[in-house]
Amino acid sequence: MSLLEKYLAGIGFRTNTPAFESGQEISAFVTGYDGDTPIARIGDTVLRVEDAPADAVDARALLRVESFDDADHTGTATYLERTGESAF
Repeated sequence: MSLLEKYLAGIGFRTNTPAFESGQEISAFVTGYDGDTPIARIGDTVLRVEDAPADAVDARALLRVESFDDADHTGTATYLERTGESAF
């Protein structure tokens, strides 16, 4: 392995529009509302969290993806539990 290969090992690119599978559990911040529905934004991907409690916004939560549209980078998720507080 060359010095350059060692230096670059493990480096990859992240996307600003991640995709998710139904049933996948993720940790994300619930960042605001779309109308009356709380949403979680992961990059430019938006998940609607229709059953989130009122105090879920601005907190980290464990979510289970219920549906996801790869073309629009939108989906729905079920709120499972609060896992952290906001950083601000």
